[in-house]
Amino acid sequence: MRYLTLSDQLQGVQSSCIVVGVHSGLKLSESAAKLDQISNGALKKILSKGDLSGDTGDTLLLYGLPNIKAERILLIGCGEISKLNANTFQKINRTTAGALQKSGATNAISTLIELKVGRADTRWKIRQSVLAVEDMLYEYSATKSKNKKRKKPLTTFNFFVGAKKDLIAVKKGIKEGIAIADGIKIAKDLGNLPGNICVPSYIANKTKSINQKTKSLKTKIYTESAIKKLKMGAFLSVSQGSKEPARLIVIEYKGHQKEKPYVLVGKGITFDTGGISIKPSSTMDEMKFDMCGAASVIGTIHAAAKLKLPINVVGIIASAENMPGSQASKPGDIVKTMSGKTVEILNTDAEGRLVLCDALTYAERYKPKAVIDIATLTGSVLVALGKVASGLLSNHESLAKKLSIAGKRSHDRTWQLPLWEEYQSELDSNFADIANIGGRYAGTITAACFLSRFTEKYNWAHIDIAGVAWKTGKEKGATGRPVSMLVHFLMKEAKIL
Repeated sequence: MRYLTLSDQLQGVQSSCIVVGVHSGLKLSESAAKLDQISNGALKKILSKGDLSGDTGDTLLLYGLPNIKAERILLIGCGEISKLNANTFQKINRTTAGALQKSGATNAISTLIELKVGRADTRWKIRQSVLAVEDMLYEYSATKSKNKKRKKPLTTFNFFVGAKKDLIAVKKGIKEGIAIADGIKIAKDLGNLPGNICVPSYIANKTKSINQKTKSLKTKIYTESAIKKLKMGAFLSVSQGSKEPARLIVIEYKGHQKEKPYVLVGKGITFDTGGISIKPSSTMDEMKFDMCGAASVIGTIHAAAKLKLPINVVGIIASAENMPGSQASKPGDIVKTMSGKTVEILNTDAEGRLVLCDALTYAERYKPKAVIDIATLTGSVLVALGKVASGLLSNHESLAKKLSIAGKRSHDRTWQLPLWEEYQSELDSNFADIANIGGRYAGTITAACFLSRFTEKYNWAHIDIAGVAWKTGKEKGATGRPVSMLVHFLMKEAKIL
């Protein structure tokens, strides 16, 4: 999709479609009112017939309005003016993209950035519009024998800019939106691949292939023998039941010569059967999404590089397949981590924390400004937060606050849970330094407590994306979250937001 800006008068523009908003009560947006005036009241006459209510997401496609050169006018319901927020704005843009794609319009002009969305500025509205459009138009085709080809696909999306002073903000918003959308697409494409293709070695090779196209990115891949030399016993205990060897993938982005880096650590379990503590068969196919944390790290660093952020970022991905083979770890086994701490494996389905703890120890060598791990870690986070927000836990309140703000700005939200000392005793073991699971309750918190034992030397935050990394049902597929939130965080840290 090409995104352009347009500041000419709407009535004289040759276009497949112009998009304007209509609020509840059939109140016209600024541009809709202008088109109505130009067409001698034709718009209001049509609306008076009751074909559009103005509720959020309603659409009505019009043809041949007098004195207007555009082939079509798409009216999009925007709801009540006072209730227009980030969520409804995103829905409006997604609905717009879907209606345009169905209409056969090859290019469109959107006037929707003129809508007032709380305190949001033009740059934010442009960025969110691009992300909503790209999300709506995303199609997975990698493993399909026949791809759907539209006769007249939407190829150009123009943003109508009423004031020339907004042009710089619009161009920045487009650039940022495209970079973030590209990162999200990478994360979605990887997440949607099946477990028989997207194995640890595939992720490693694909990451290297993606990064080779960008000079500012360097990729290092550790094989199992190299991981063994690093003494990552917890990490290797997860992969030992599978014929697919584990991979530790390290991505370095250098946008600043001297600054300490931000380190992103991703859980990359390419398929999780649960190991010996095997999962129920129902919906087990969705365990291919257990590497979405890793995918989000790859997508985020790609976006940071594309934006040329003046900071340094390191991505560390611990990738393995968790299978119940003859060499698989057993409940009761004890392994030694890279840090030297020993872990009693009480449940082999709590494997994500085992690969992450060694990756978090590895992160120490970078003397990082901060470390953020992203993982589909616990089903408990679904019980707590559903499929709306990611869980956030941290040993540093300022870092947690920054991530929470980035989540609100990007509409890719998190919710902070406590990481109090009282929860740590749940992980006590009679036979090792720490057990890999706690009791029945507060599973998301005790999982983060486990990880916190390996993050004492730096500021750290944990993002549990098990509830938001993919959708189920008819819309089943990876979401690419939390790439947008992470990029917004890095943009703010780079002082370009």
